[in-house]
Amino acid sequence: MRTPIVTRRAILGTGLALAASLPAIHVLARQAKQRFAIALHGGSLKSPEKFGAEEAKKIEASLGEALSLGLKLLEAGGASLDAVERVIRLLEDDPLFNAGRGAVFNSAGGHELDASIMDGKNLACGAVAAVRTVKNPISLARQVMEQTRHVLLVADGAEKFADERRVERVENSWFDTEKARAEWEAVKTATEGKQSSFHGGMDEHYGTVGCVALDSHGNLAAGTSTGGLTNKKYGRVGDSPIIGAGTYADNASCAVSCTGIGEEYIRRAVAYDLSARITYRKQPLKEAVAEVLQRLPPGAGGIIAVDARGTIVLDFSTGGMSRAAADASGYREVKLGR
Repeated sequence: MRTPIVTRRAILGTGLALAASLPAIHVLARQAKQRFAIALHGGSLKSPEKFGAEEAKKIEASLGEALSLGLKLLEAGGASLDAVERVIRLLEDDPLFNAGRGAVFNSAGGHELDASIMDGKNLACGAVAAVRTVKNPISLARQVMEQTRHVLLVADGAEKFADERRVERVENSWFDTEKARAEWEAVKTATEGKQSSFHGGMDEHYGTVGCVALDSHGNLAAGTSTGGLTNKKYGRVGDSPIIGAGTYADNASCAVSCTGIGEEYIRRAVAYDLSARITYRKQPLKEAVAEVLQRLPPGAGGIIAVDARGTIVLDFSTGGMSRAAADASGYREVKLGR
Protein backbone atom coordinates (compact mmCIF):
# COMPACT_ATOMS: atom_id res chain seq x y z
CA MET A 1 0.00 0.00 0.00
CA ARG A 2 1.38 3.39 -0.95
CA THR A 3 1.83 6.02 1.77
CA PRO A 4 -0.57 8.93 1.19
CA ILE A 5 1.14 12.09 -0.10
CA VAL A 6 0.01 14.06 2.93
CA THR A 7 1.82 11.61 5.25
CA ARG A 8 5.02 11.85 3.24
CA ARG A 9 4.82 15.63 3.47
CA ALA A 10 4.23 15.45 7.20
CA ILE A 11 7.24 13.17 7.61
CA LEU A 12 9.31 15.46 5.42
CA GLY A 13 8.17 18.49 7.44
CA THR A 14 9.07 16.79 10.69
CA GLY A 15 12.51 15.94 9.35
CA LEU A 16 13.08 19.49 8.19
CA ALA A 17 11.97 20.85 11.56
CA LEU A 18 14.36 18.50 13.32
CA ALA A 19 17.20 19.47 11.00
CA ALA A 20 16.44 23.14 11.55
CA SER A 21 16.73 22.61 15.28
CA LEU A 22 20.18 20.97 15.09
CA PRO A 23 22.19 24.18 14.76
CA ALA A 24 20.55 25.51 17.92
CA ILE A 25 21.45 22.27 19.72
CA HIS A 26 25.05 22.62 18.56
CA VAL A 27 25.11 26.24 19.72
CA LEU A 28 23.88 25.20 23.16
CA ALA A 29 26.54 22.49 23.32
CA ARG A 30 29.27 24.98 22.46
CA GLN A 31 27.97 27.41 25.08
CA ALA A 32 28.03 24.70 27.72
CA LYS A 33 31.71 24.09 26.97
CA GLN A 34 32.69 27.77 27.04
CA ARG A 35 35.28 28.71 29.63
CA PHE A 36 36.41 31.92 31.22
CA ALA A 37 38.89 32.71 33.95
CA ILE A 38 40.35 35.76 35.65
CA ALA A 39 43.15 36.49 38.08
CA LEU A 40 44.47 39.71 39.57
CA HIS A 41 47.16 40.84 41.96
CA GLY A 42 47.81 43.83 44.17
CA GLY A 43 51.54 43.30 44.49
CA SER A 44 53.94 40.87 46.13
CA LEU A 45 54.69 41.18 49.83
CA LYS A 46 57.83 40.57 51.85
CA SER A 47 55.93 39.95 55.09
CA PRO A 48 52.11 39.74 54.86
CA GLU A 49 51.92 39.35 58.65
CA LYS A 50 53.10 42.95 59.02
CA PHE A 51 49.68 44.08 57.87
CA GLY A 52 47.35 44.64 60.76
CA ALA A 53 44.15 42.59 60.80
CA GLU A 54 42.09 45.63 59.83
CA GLU A 55 44.30 46.58 56.89
CA ALA A 56 44.44 42.98 55.66
CA LYS A 57 40.63 42.86 55.68
CA LYS A 58 40.44 46.07 53.66
CA ILE A 59 42.90 44.75 51.08
CA GLU A 60 41.03 41.45 50.76
CA ALA A 61 37.73 43.31 50.41
CA SER A 62 39.15 45.51 47.64
CA LEU A 63 40.58 42.52 45.81
CA GLY A 64 37.23 40.76 46.12
CA GLU A 65 35.38 43.77 44.74
CA ALA A 66 37.73 43.98 41.76
CA LEU A 67 37.41 40.24 41.16
CA SER A 68 33.61 40.43 41.22
CA LEU A 69 33.67 43.29 38.72
CA GLY A 70 35.77 41.35 36.22
CA LEU A 71 33.89 38.12 36.81
CA LYS A 72 30.52 39.76 36.18
CA LEU A 73 31.74 41.11 32.86
CA LEU A 74 33.12 37.74 31.75
CA GLU A 75 30.00 35.86 32.86
CA ALA A 76 27.97 38.15 30.61
CA GLY A 77 30.16 37.22 27.62
CA GLY A 78 32.30 40.35 27.78
CA ALA A 79 35.79 40.69 26.34
CA SER A 80 38.87 39.83 28.38
CA LEU A 81 40.47 43.12 27.33
CA ASP A 82 37.59 45.10 28.84
CA ALA A 83 37.67 43.03 32.02
CA VAL A 84 41.40 43.64 32.45
CA GLU A 85 41.11 47.41 31.93
CA ARG A 86 38.11 47.84 34.24
CA VAL A 87 39.62 45.75 37.03
CA ILE A 88 42.89 47.66 36.92
CA ARG A 89 41.11 51.02 36.82
CA LEU A 90 39.32 50.08 40.02
CA LEU A 91 42.61 49.12 41.68
CA GLU A 92 44.29 52.31 40.42
CA ASP A 93 41.61 54.35 42.17
CA ASP A 94 42.12 52.49 45.45
CA PRO A 95 44.73 54.13 47.75
CA LEU A 96 45.52 50.71 49.27
CA PHE A 97 47.61 49.77 46.22
CA ASN A 98 50.79 51.13 44.65
CA ALA A 99 49.17 52.18 41.39
CA GLY A 100 47.29 55.36 40.61
CA ARG A 101 45.91 56.91 43.81
CA GLY A 102 48.29 55.12 46.22
CA ALA A 103 51.45 55.34 44.09
CA VAL A 104 54.76 55.52 45.96
CA PHE A 105 56.96 58.63 46.01
CA ASN A 106 60.07 58.86 43.84
CA SER A 107 63.34 60.42 45.00
CA ALA A 108 62.11 63.87 43.95
CA GLY A 109 59.02 63.61 46.14
CA GLY A 110 56.55 63.11 43.30
CA HIS A 111 54.84 60.29 41.46
CA GLU A 112 55.59 58.73 38.07
CA LEU A 113 53.20 56.06 36.89
CA ASP A 114 53.63 53.19 34.43
CA ALA A 115 51.12 50.83 32.80
CA SER A 116 50.67 48.43 29.90
CA ILE A 117 47.93 46.31 28.35
CA MET A 118 47.98 43.56 25.73
CA ASP A 119 45.40 41.73 23.61
CA GLY A 120 46.24 38.05 23.09
CA LYS A 121 43.99 37.82 20.05
CA ASN A 122 46.29 39.81 17.78
CA LEU A 123 49.29 40.76 19.99
CA ALA A 124 48.17 44.38 19.97
CA CYS A 125 49.63 46.25 22.95
CA GLY A 126 50.09 49.69 24.41
CA ALA A 127 51.99 51.22 27.30
CA VAL A 128 52.84 54.48 29.03
CA ALA A 129 55.68 55.26 31.42
CA ALA A 130 56.58 58.09 33.81
CA VAL A 131 53.23 59.85 33.46
CA ARG A 132 52.48 62.37 36.18
CA THR A 133 48.92 63.65 35.77
CA VAL A 134 46.96 60.75 34.21
CA LYS A 135 44.37 59.47 36.68
CA ASN A 136 44.15 56.00 35.11
CA PRO A 137 47.34 55.08 33.24
CA ILE A 138 45.94 51.69 32.15
CA SER A 139 43.29 53.44 30.05
CA LEU A 140 45.85 55.72 28.43
CA ALA A 141 47.91 52.61 27.64
CA ARG A 142 44.89 51.16 25.86
CA GLN A 143 44.52 54.41 23.91
CA VAL A 144 48.14 54.04 22.79
CA MET A 145 47.32 50.52 21.63
CA GLU A 146 44.14 51.43 19.77
CA GLN A 147 44.74 55.00 18.57
CA THR A 148 48.41 55.02 17.54
CA ARG A 149 50.84 52.86 15.58
CA HIS A 150 53.16 52.79 18.58
CA VAL A 151 53.51 50.58 21.65
CA LEU A 152 55.13 52.78 24.31
CA LEU A 153 54.86 56.50 25.03
CA VAL A 154 56.75 58.06 27.94
CA ALA A 155 56.87 61.16 30.13
CA ASP A 156 56.05 64.43 28.31
CA GLY A 157 55.16 62.61 25.10
CA ALA A 158 52.62 60.47 26.92
CA GLU A 159 51.25 63.54 28.71
CA LYS A 160 50.80 65.33 25.36
CA PHE A 161 49.01 62.28 23.98
CA ALA A 162 46.75 62.37 27.06
CA ASP A 163 45.91 65.97 26.12
CA GLU A 164 44.97 64.88 22.62
CA ARG A 165 42.79 62.02 23.86
CA ARG A 166 41.18 64.16 26.58
CA VAL A 167 41.62 61.51 29.24
CA GLU A 168 40.91 62.38 32.87
CA ARG A 169 43.76 64.30 34.53
CA VAL A 170 44.61 65.15 38.12
CA GLU A 171 47.29 67.11 39.96
CA ASN A 172 50.34 65.01 40.83
CA SER A 173 49.55 65.55 44.51
CA TRP A 174 46.26 63.69 44.01
CA PHE A 175 48.26 60.44 44.13
CA ASP A 176 49.64 61.27 47.61
CA THR A 177 48.75 59.10 50.58
CA GLU A 178 50.05 59.37 54.11
CA LYS A 179 51.14 55.75 54.05
CA ALA A 180 53.22 56.18 50.89
CA ARG A 181 54.78 59.38 52.27
CA ALA A 182 55.73 57.67 55.54
CA GLU A 183 57.36 54.80 53.62
CA TRP A 184 59.28 57.26 51.44
CA GLU A 185 60.59 59.20 54.43
CA ALA A 186 61.65 55.96 56.13
CA VAL A 187 63.51 54.78 53.03
CA LYS A 188 65.20 58.17 52.58
CA THR A 189 66.44 58.11 56.16
CA ALA A 190 67.67 54.51 55.93
CA THR A 191 69.50 55.00 52.62
CA GLU A 192 70.88 58.48 53.11
CA GLY A 193 74.46 58.60 51.86
CA LYS A 194 74.26 55.06 50.49
CA GLN A 195 74.10 53.87 46.91
CA SER A 196 70.55 52.82 46.17
CA SER A 197 69.87 49.16 45.51
CA PHE A 198 66.58 47.74 44.34
CA HIS A 199 67.46 44.16 45.12
CA GLY A 200 67.01 43.65 48.84
CA GLY A 201 65.64 47.21 49.05
CA MET A 202 63.47 48.75 51.73
CA ASP A 203 60.12 48.14 50.07
CA GLU A 204 57.96 45.83 52.17
CA HIS A 205 55.30 45.77 49.48
CA TYR A 206 56.36 45.64 45.82
CA GLY A 207 53.24 47.47 44.74
CA THR A 208 51.95 47.06 41.24
CA VAL A 209 48.51 45.82 40.30
CA GLY A 210 47.73 43.50 37.42
CA CYS A 211 45.03 41.41 35.83
CA VAL A 212 44.90 38.52 33.35
CA ALA A 213 41.77 37.06 31.82
CA LEU A 214 40.40 34.48 29.39
CA ASP A 215 36.96 35.26 27.99
CA SER A 216 34.30 32.90 26.67
CA HIS A 217 35.37 33.68 23.10
CA GLY A 218 38.80 32.18 23.78
CA ASN A 219 40.66 35.48 23.90
CA LEU A 220 43.35 36.26 26.47
CA ALA A 221 44.39 39.68 27.77
CA ALA A 222 46.79 41.06 30.36
CA GLY A 223 47.52 44.40 31.98
CA THR A 224 49.76 45.84 34.68
CA SER A 225 49.93 49.24 36.41
CA THR A 226 52.31 50.62 39.04
CA GLY A 227 53.83 53.56 40.85
CA GLY A 228 57.19 51.77 40.89
CA LEU A 229 59.57 51.45 43.83
CA THR A 230 59.73 53.83 46.79
CA ASN A 231 62.42 56.51 46.39
CA LYS A 232 63.22 55.36 42.85
CA LYS A 233 65.38 57.68 40.78
CA TYR A 234 63.47 60.31 38.84
CA GLY A 235 62.68 58.88 35.41
CA ARG A 236 63.19 55.23 36.44
CA VAL A 237 61.00 52.77 34.51
CA GLY A 238 60.45 49.20 35.68
CA ASP A 239 58.98 46.14 34.01
CA SER A 240 55.28 47.02 34.24
CA PRO A 241 55.11 49.06 31.00
CA ILE A 242 57.57 46.81 29.17
CA ILE A 243 55.77 44.30 26.96
CA GLY A 244 57.49 40.93 27.37
CA ALA A 245 58.95 41.82 30.77
CA GLY A 246 56.03 42.59 33.10
CA THR A 247 53.07 42.00 30.77
CA TYR A 248 52.33 39.61 27.91
CA ALA A 249 49.32 37.93 26.28
CA ASP A 250 49.02 35.52 23.36
CA ASN A 251 45.99 33.34 22.65
CA ALA A 252 48.37 30.56 21.63
CA SER A 253 49.95 30.39 25.08
CA CYS A 254 48.95 32.50 28.08
CA ALA A 255 48.38 35.92 29.63
CA VAL A 256 50.88 37.14 32.24
CA SER A 257 51.22 40.00 34.72
CA CYS A 258 54.24 40.31 37.01
CA THR A 259 54.97 42.06 40.29
CA GLY A 260 58.26 42.59 42.09
CA ILE A 261 61.66 44.12 41.41
CA GLY A 262 61.19 45.31 37.84
CA GLU A 263 64.85 45.35 36.87
CA GLU A 264 65.06 41.59 37.42
CA TYR A 265 62.02 40.97 35.23
CA ILE A 266 63.39 43.18 32.46
CA ARG A 267 66.77 41.41 32.44
CA ARG A 268 65.11 38.05 31.92
CA ALA A 269 62.14 39.07 29.72
CA VAL A 270 60.07 37.11 32.24
CA ALA A 271 56.56 37.52 30.78
CA TYR A 272 57.63 36.52 27.28
CA ASP A 273 59.85 33.72 28.59
CA LEU A 274 56.80 32.19 30.24
CA SER A 275 54.80 32.40 27.00
CA ALA A 276 57.70 30.93 24.98
CA ARG A 277 58.04 27.95 27.31
CA ILE A 278 54.43 27.05 26.62
CA THR A 279 54.66 27.70 22.88
CA TYR A 280 57.98 26.02 22.13
CA ARG A 281 58.54 23.55 24.97
CA LYS A 282 54.86 22.70 25.52
CA GLN A 283 55.34 23.12 29.26
CA PRO A 284 52.24 23.12 31.47
CA LEU A 285 51.55 26.58 32.85
CA LYS A 286 52.23 25.70 36.49
CA GLU A 287 55.60 24.12 35.68
CA ALA A 288 56.60 27.03 33.44
CA VAL A 289 55.79 29.64 36.09
CA ALA A 290 57.73 27.71 38.75
CA GLU A 291 60.84 27.48 36.55
CA VAL A 292 60.69 31.14 35.57
CA LEU A 293 60.48 32.19 39.22
CA GLN A 294 63.44 29.96 40.05
CA ARG A 295 65.54 31.90 37.53
CA LEU A 296 64.89 35.13 39.46
CA PRO A 297 66.83 36.12 42.59
CA PRO A 298 65.17 34.89 45.82
CA GLY A 299 62.35 37.15 46.92
CA ALA A 300 62.15 38.99 43.58
CA GLY A 301 58.36 38.92 43.33
CA GLY A 302 55.45 37.03 41.84
CA ILE A 303 53.51 36.11 38.71
CA ILE A 304 49.86 35.62 37.84
CA ALA A 305 48.97 33.81 34.62
CA VAL A 306 46.10 32.12 32.82
CA ASP A 307 46.47 29.92 29.75
CA ALA A 308 44.25 29.23 26.75
CA ARG A 309 42.56 26.34 28.60
CA GLY A 310 41.60 28.51 31.54
CA THR A 311 44.28 27.19 33.90
CA ILE A 312 45.13 29.79 36.54
CA VAL A 313 48.51 30.01 38.31
CA LEU A 314 49.32 32.43 41.13
CA ASP A 315 52.92 31.99 42.31
CA PHE A 316 55.53 34.07 44.11
CA SER A 317 58.92 33.89 45.80
CA THR A 318 58.17 36.55 48.43
CA GLY A 319 56.44 36.06 51.77
CA GLY A 320 53.09 36.57 50.08
CA MET A 321 51.21 38.20 47.22
CA SER A 322 47.86 39.96 47.42
CA ARG A 323 45.83 38.11 44.81
CA ALA A 324 42.41 36.93 43.71
CA ALA A 325 41.13 34.55 41.04
CA ALA A 326 37.94 32.90 39.77
CA ASP A 327 36.69 30.89 36.81
CA ALA A 328 33.58 29.46 35.18
CA SER A 329 33.61 26.36 37.40
CA GLY A 330 32.73 28.40 40.48
CA TYR A 331 36.28 28.49 41.86
CA ARG A 332 37.02 31.72 43.72
CA GLU A 333 40.01 32.70 45.87
CA VAL A 334 41.18 35.87 47.62
CA LYS A 335 44.44 35.68 49.61
CA LEU A 336 47.45 37.62 50.86
CA GLY A 337 49.76 35.01 52.39
CA ARG A 338 50.70 31.50 51.39
